[in-house]
Amino acid sequence: MIVEKYNPNTLSVSAILGLIKSGSIAIPEIQRPFVWKKAQVRDLLDSLYKGYPTGYLIIWKNPNVKLKDGSISSGKKILIDGQQRVTALMTAIAGVNVINKNYKTGRIKIAFNPFEALSTDRDAQIFAVQDQSHLKSKKWIPDIAEVFKDDFSVFSFISKFCEDNPEMNPETLDKILTNLRSIGNRLMGVIELSDNLDIDIVTDIFIRINSKGTALSQGDFVMSKIAADEEHGGNTMRKAIDYFAHLCKEPSFYDYIKEYDVEFASSEYMSKISWLKEDKENVYDPECDDILRVAFMHTYPRAKLADLVSLLSGRDFETRDFKSEIIEDTYERLKQGVLNVINKNNFTNFMLAIRGAGFISPKLVNSEMALDFAYSLYLRLAKDKTISVSEIKSIVQKWYVLSVLTGRYSSSPESAFYRDIKQINENGVIKTLEGMEAAILSDNFWEVKVVQDLERTSTISPTYLVYLAAQVKDNDLSLLSNNLSVKDLIYITGDIHHIFPKEYLKSNGFEKNMYNQIANYAFLDTQVNKSIGKKAPYEYFADAVKQCETKKLTCGSITDLELLRQNLDTNCIPFEITDMNCDDYENFLEQRRKLMAKKIKNYYYSL
Repeated sequence: MIVEKYNPNTLSVSAILGLIKSGSIAIPEIQRPFVWKKAQVRDLLDSLYKGYPTGYLIIWKNPNVKLKDGSISSGKKILIDGQQRVTALMTAIAGVNVINKNYKTGRIKIAFNPFEALSTDRDAQIFAVQDQSHLKSKKWIPDIAEVFKDDFSVFSFISKFCEDNPEMNPETLDKILTNLRSIGNRLMGVIELSDNLDIDIVTDIFIRINSKGTALSQGDFVMSKIAADEEHGGNTMRKAIDYFAHLCKEPSFYDYIKEYDVEFASSEYMSKISWLKEDKENVYDPECDDILRVAFMHTYPRAKLADLVSLLSGRDFETRDFKSEIIEDTYERLKQGVLNVINKNNFTNFMLAIRGAGFISPKLVNSEMALDFAYSLYLRLAKDKTISVSEIKSIVQKWYVLSVLTGRYSSSPESAFYRDIKQINENGVIKTLEGMEAAILSDNFWEVKVVQDLERTSTISPTYLVYLAAQVKDNDLSLLSNNLSVKDLIYITGDIHHIFPKEYLKSNGFEKNMYNQIANYAFLDTQVNKSIGKKAPYEYFADAVKQCETKKLTCGSITDLELLRQNLDTNCIPFEITDMNCDDYENFLEQRRKLMAKKIKNYYYSL
């Protein structure tokens, strides 16, 4: 039998706002930043005033839950699409404060011009976002929310307005006000999703219907779900997740929370995130999705956030019933998971491991998913008292590097997460990692696959980023320098330069896809690069060799031939470069890729 997925209906604006005010429909986004521009709020009011269609709202009723005494609790309805429209109506008509994209609390006030309402011009400015001119003008109603208040006196208002504007006829104004207030009677389309729909389908619908605007994810659905659950503290937990993610990028935001969100500032979460006010970490600044994913993965043997939605709804995966005790247990475990993620000691030690592996800059990271899994792995291992701190560090580093090198979580990451978690649950972390290494890290992997992965032009290639991390970990000096390391240049946003100068290769007929090969890149001090210019390698390396005899600096800062050999070796450049010209370029690339791959291999096994 085909299950009907939804039921279309209509509700008036007043009815919708009333249901939200009474709590019959939860609008979780009211506590999150309102991203609409003020002009969009004005346009929505204008459309409703003119009777234009404004799209559907989509509501989902949480599954009914069996309580411990055997009775049934009816699921709460959640607005899963249309939050921005309803929030706009709540702030403009009902006078509710909202949080803007800068996390400032306030209202968006919409002004109304009764005189323009009489115009036959289709482009007449009937509504406007309130500014000082509307407050000073007697022809405007500065804030339409006043007109929608229960104690609004039409008679008193008409008397005062017509006194200030004698040219306005009282009866005409009465009709205009009636039309304005009739916005509350305007019907909006409402689609109510069937309460017996599988939660995976509801999650998919949520993501698809929101894809026309800001791209949303399963994490956004979880955030909406927990934000609507005040009974289990989900609304405060949601704020903790949101605030932690925001503080990671903007530590000064802490002072704003402390001053303007007094309720949250008094919660247990505030002290847990206070360390971020002085945080300078930027390699891993997790978003809300990342925090939820890590919190869930290390506390449950599952990886899909859709499963978390099911658990938060009370689903028993064996009986397929929905039970209140599962909801309570899930919120308690998720809360502990979130507290583990945002814990200063946990986060700091995890980042010490990642940085210790050479990933010292966000420029060296191109896989948040790999970091997510590595962090969840760290949190899991941290609870195991049989594994030493140094061993945890090594395991996390190897797992992260291996997952980056193989693109383990680059496609269908949740499926890959699930497979790895399943293996870990069955065999333990160490045996699972050993199994991965045995299956993947063959001689063919290091000598063929890694070499082939270096046949690219992108400087954000995962394999190239691992190579740079290896250089950082080994504290390699940059090319032709005796004091400036690759690490220094990455920190100070140093440039990557061409070993065979780009202009030299171009002048000899090489195309972009050839001269911009990864194997032709090296970190080099800008001043040294300027001294090289368009010279062929045999020319400028001859200068470098010569200065080892004369001690007069002309190309770089190395004045000892053995140190020059070591410098070329650490940068994976064959010493034969000193005699190479454009005819040797392709042979050079081949040799260097092999040397870079060998360095990556040695680096991995040193972790």
